[in-house]
Amino acid sequence: MSGTAQLADVFAGVEESAGLIDVACSREKVWPVLEAYEDALPQAIIAFRVATNSRHEGEFDCRFTMPRHIDPYLRARAHGFVTETGRPVESLLADIQRHCPIDSYGIDFGIVGGFRKIWVYFPGGSSQSLAKLRDLPSMPAALADNFAFFADRGLAEKVDVVAIDYRSGTVNLYFTGFPDDLRRPSQVLAMHRAMGMPDPSEQMLRFCEKSFGFYATLSWDSPRIERIAFSVKTQDPLSLPARLGPKIEHFVKSVAYGTDDPKMVYAAMTSSGEEYYKLQSYYRFRTRSRLDLMPSIDHAADAA
Repeated sequence: MSGTAQLADVFAGVEESAGLIDVACSREKVWPVLEAYEDALPQAIIAFRVATNSRHEGEFDCRFTMPRHIDPYLRARAHGFVTETGRPVESLLADIQRHCPIDSYGIDFGIVGGFRKIWVYFPGGSSQSLAKLRDLPSMPAALADNFAFFADRGLAEKVDVVAIDYRSGTVNLYFTGFPDDLRRPSQVLAMHRAMGMPDPSEQMLRFCEKSFGFYATLSWDSPRIERIAFSVKTQDPLSLPARLGPKIEHFVKSVAYGTDDPKMVYAAMTSSGEEYYKLQSYYRFRTRSRLDLMPSIDHAADAA
């Protein structure tokens, strides 16, 4: 398939899938991102994500992976997707590249809001040390402020993915292979209370019992953990104890791509007490290292 045909094929998939939740796909918004990373698309895992909260209403997120020889930030800057203003978020990827081994990358963009995130995947079998990430010059101080929260729960050596959100100025830390007891309702409840968040609903507590991992969101503007989300990998999202809403249920039932591939569902709670769900479906899925988890996400190529 030629480069132009490849881009047209992916664009058509985005357009058709976004239409299932009544989001219009603008060629002027989407095509430049696909074109900027055209050389990564033939081998990429490609996923789409929708969410139930009001902030994501009217948006449709796309994400895809790329090999480590492509620097996603330099490419984004060269194409005008990010503009440097001196914020620490703009230095974080370079700090990670200097101090940590990297397996591959991913990017995330909304078809309405544009370029959003870069994902950093660490090599399989060598999860990154939370202490090393804490000590990076541009890492939010919130990680040091909450280091004991993670370390006391056996997570100090279990960071598998970092997602840097340039639009919101936040960073997600993804943990998998975490201790079984953290899935228990009593522990999930205790985690939320330790973060000063409202108690999760019974529905969310039951959902978390099925999870294989979770992520936490930190920012440079607050010492608190901004959000926590638990992730479940499933063939049948509608069987989970989660209210996805009519639009997302229609999306699950109707999306033409990846019908036999696993889906990722996330139950999230923000520091303000908003509880919501995110669903990730694959346009193109294939097992390669740990990228088959595609965190945000969903691991994924949001975490939102």
